[in-house]
Amino acid sequence: MTTFLGSPTFHAGTGNIRGTESFPDAARKSLADTQLRANLGAATTTIRNKRIAAVAEVDDWEELRRAGSALKADVMARLPELLVQFEENVTARGGTVHWARDSEEANRIITDLVRATGSDEVVKVKSMATQETGLNEHLEENGIAAIETDLAELIVQLGEDKPSHILVPAIHRNRAEIREIFLKSMPGIDKDITDDPRALAMAARAHLRRKFLSATVAVSGANFGVAETGTLAVVESEGNGRMCLTLPDTLITLMGIEKLVPTFTDLEVFMQLLPRSSTAERMNPYTSMWTGVHPGDGPQNFHVVLLDNGRTNVLADEVGRSALHCIRCSACLNVCPVYERAGGHAYGSVYPGPIGAILSPQLTGTTGHDDPNASLPFASTLCGACFDACPVRIDIPSILVHLRAEQVDSERHGLPGGQDLAMKAAGFVMGSEKRFAAAETASKVGRVLAGKKGRITSLPYPGSKWTASRDLPSPPKETFRQWWARTHEDTTR
Repeated sequence: MTTFLGSPTFHAGTGNIRGTESFPDAARKSLADTQLRANLGAATTTIRNKRIAAVAEVDDWEELRRAGSALKADVMARLPELLVQFEENVTARGGTVHWARDSEEANRIITDLVRATGSDEVVKVKSMATQETGLNEHLEENGIAAIETDLAELIVQLGEDKPSHILVPAIHRNRAEIREIFLKSMPGIDKDITDDPRALAMAARAHLRRKFLSATVAVSGANFGVAETGTLAVVESEGNGRMCLTLPDTLITLMGIEKLVPTFTDLEVFMQLLPRSSTAERMNPYTSMWTGVHPGDGPQNFHVVLLDNGRTNVLADEVGRSALHCIRCSACLNVCPVYERAGGHAYGSVYPGPIGAILSPQLTGTTGHDDPNASLPFASTLCGACFDACPVRIDIPSILVHLRAEQVDSERHGLPGGQDLAMKAAGFVMGSEKRFAAAETASKVGRVLAGKKGRITSLPYPGSKWTASRDLPSPPKETFRQWWARTHEDTTR
């Protein structure tokens, strides 16, 4: 048996990985929401500082990062054979493997599996893959209720909201807002409940415990799948995952094809990288692993749905394929100045932040300038903080530049556009020492525009394209050349 990855015809990923408007338009609305910005700023600062402390405890952190990167690169190089090995080992241990080319096929497979059990309700472990495919909505359309059991996911679900962060889906909500959501949508809640975090958590626990004890079907994602043994692993912090993975009679796992590791011992690297990078913990409170079916212990019917949904398109790009190395820790989101201000919803996709800016456009492909995902690679300052934080060393800035170039090239249609003309003009000026020096001298006019506040906030077109969303600093009193001439004597005499 062989598995071919890399279809000769582009098959776009589908589901919740493309928004309805460009990032600049969506971000402009988010920036106007002061409460949202306050929530995001407080949460990301806390997570970021905790992560720095957790990582500082590990003397060989950089070696671990390099090991994780090398392991992921090996998986991408051998993905077809590893997938076949994984399928063989899952099947040999009593599980059933299904292959889904896109979100529609994955949703259909899972819906049919749930229907076959006779159940009209499933409990869910937090899963980015099911968010990607829009599984909850598809199940609801087919008369099946999907109950999110992760606290943050439950908040989003009860609030009829969308997740805005890979690790903390409800990061855009504060506890007062969560209390209002619970009062409005959680059955049987105490009407006098306060916004104390413990009180809110206990209310959610009581609500979910009834669901855990009655559910016969669970749906999960997977952090890792081990090709060598057919083992799957889920790491989480609340214990809800453990309940879903052990109590129901039927377990259905949706896993992206890139989530494999070759051997069981490879997990040693990722189980050190992931918790410190995500929740800033030394180890995950709950690490659940299961291999097939064990009579009388745990689910007796186990299914794995392997999801492509555009991943082979990403794999085909030698530069962009390292986006598939992502272990969904969210460290890049927490250090990104763009994400911290605009929030996750502005990205349109369930994958926000720097990783979403490179992953979503590759999964879906883009169809021109007006495609919402075409703007995502430009949603970055290229500061490089995401690469420094990434536990598997994904060079997000380089991929962003690569995707930007592809997008610009795809929009060339004969006559040069405004960006082409601007770059040609810049090249002309910078190509001559005298012209560049003259431009530096001329830039001092900007000091008049900046005034006492020291920044330029408004320029006429085409400069308005820049100042509409950001300020320009006031030019310095003297250029670098002038400073050098003033402070350095001629040492050749």
